[in-house]
Amino acid sequence: MTGKILGIILLVSALIAGIAMYYLQVYAFYREVTPTGVDDVQIMTLQGEREVILYEDFQAIDAESSPIRYRACFTTQTPLSSMLDIYEAYSGASPRKAPGWFACFDAEEIGDAIRSGRAHVFTSIRNLEFGIDRVVAITDDGRGFIWHEVNECGDKAYDGSPLGDDCPERDNGGS
Repeated sequence: MTGKILGIILLVSALIAGIAMYYLQVYAFYREVTPTGVDDVQIMTLQGEREVILYEDFQAIDAESSPIRYRACFTTQTPLSSMLDIYEAYSGASPRKAPGWFACFDAEEIGDAIRSGRAHVFTSIRNLEFGIDRVVAITDDGRGFIWHEVNECGDKAYDGSPLGDDCPERDNGGS
C-alpha cells in the first residue's frame, strides 16, 4: 500500500512540475508590448541612420528573461521594392518560433518567405544589447515582422571565442 501511495505522489508531482514548466516557457515570462504608435518600426538606411517607416496593426511581445524573445508583427503600405534601395539588408537572419498564442508570428512561414525571395530582412538596430541585433522582415504583400538576432559578436561571446576589434565594448553590468 505504501508503494502505491508513493507512486501516486511521484506521478502527481511530475504532472504538476510538467504543467508548471510548460506554463513558464510559453506564457509566464512574456508580456505584450504597448506600441507607441510613432516609432515602433525603425529600419537602418544605407547611410547608417534609423528611419521610422509607415506601419499599422502593430502587435508585439517581449520577455525580460531573454534578449531574443522579442517578436512583433505589423503591416505597411510602403512597397518592398522601394525599400530595397533605401534600407540596409541584413543577411543570415532566421526567425525563431514564437509562442503558439502569438498567432501573427509564424517563424516557418516567415523563413520560407525569406528563402523564396518573397520577403527581405533589414537591419533595425545593431547591438541593441551586446551581441543582439533587431531585424525587420518585410514581405512583398506588406506584412512585416520584427525579432532579435544574435550577431557575430554575440556568437563569439557566448562560445568563448576572442571578440576581436570589430565588436563593441561589452557592458559587464557595472563590474
